[in-house]
Amino acid sequence: MSELNELIMEQIHWFVVGMVALILILWMTVIVQGSKLRKMRRKYDTMMAGTGVEDLETLLLNLKIQMDAIEEEQGSQRSRLNQAVDTLKRVKTKTGIVRYNAFGERGNDLSFSIAIVSDEGDGLVLTGLYNRESSFVYAKPLEKSESKHSLSPEERKAIDLALKEG
Repeated sequence: MSELNELIMEQIHWFVVGMVALILILWMTVIVQGSKLRKMRRKYDTMMAGTGVEDLETLLLNLKIQMDAIEEEQGSQRSRLNQAVDTLKRVKTKTGIVRYNAFGERGNDLSFSIAIVSDEGDGLVLTGLYNRESSFVYAKPLEKSESKHSLSPEERKAIDLALKEG
């Protein structure tokens, strides 16, 4: 037993040196981890500043609710935009005008045909026939560039000009 005690006493300084080294390594690890934790705490405090909530879970739940509301509003706006685009396709914005002499030698180019159509060719054709004694105005509805009423060559030309526009 005394030999064991002597062996332990001879090696105790190495044991103490090893324990001191281990304590120094652990102490350095605690300092590094404390520094990282302080940096993370500063970032957390910066992130939470001005939110009016105490914890990250509440903040994330509030952000999720806001995102859901934004997505719902975006869907609503997308729907209204599609409706507006469909409406714009039906708006009569294309025009074609043809002036001509309807009565040969007796008049001049005071007669006209105006086509006002949408992208689909829906709209109307107005024709004004002028001579020295009288003038007449005719309106013909259009659906898909065609009318229930017969169209003159000048009216057809006005429709074609309008559809070529834009």
